[in-house]
Amino acid sequence: MTGPAGIVASDYDYQTRDADIGKTISFRRASMERDLGRLHRWLNEPHVLPYWRWNDPLPAFRRKLAEKLADDHQTLYVGHLDHVPMSYWESYWAADDDLAEHYDADPADQGIHLLIGVPEFLGHGYAEPLLRAMTAFQFRHDETERVVTEPDVRNGKVIHVFEKCGFEPRRELSLDEKDALLMVCERERFESEVMGR
Repeated sequence: MTGPAGIVASDYDYQTRDADIGKTISFRRASMERDLGRLHRWLNEPHVLPYWRWNDPLPAFRRKLAEKLADDHQTLYVGHLDHVPMSYWESYWAADDDLAEHYDADPADQGIHLLIGVPEFLGHGYAEPLLRAMTAFQFRHDETERVVTEPDVRNGKVIHVFEKCGFEPRRELSLDEKDALLMVCERERFESEVMGR
């Protein structure tokens, strides 16, 4: 790891080399022009459907993606391994999200949603370094002291990855679209226990 500072190449908002997997992790903002077909395909993958349920026909998918891209409270990213696009990320301000109704949100808290869209990248131990990199990216915002997430309670694999990246389970929530587990990552713990190891 190059640490939370990372480096930024011309096409990316954040980039870091992960020594554990020997690969470069990069994130760039998603766009309609570059990513509509890719994201529609990923969100229709069998391993994604049970948790995201965003498998609309392409015209409806385009409308929803346009809404998400225009939403000031979140930023959508495509994650790359060695410059190959393979994951989708939503970084959002938790205080402006429905999640804020379920916990004491600070204005600088950031939230995270993620999926690995390309099946060939599953099962190789990439999720943890990717999440670690995105969390480090979010903590580059000086005022952010917490990153939160609310994975589906049935998704034990992703909950385990969040735990390995410093996220602590707080409580189960009943959200409109799922039964979720509220998890919180504190900056101090992340920097000392996750990045410092």
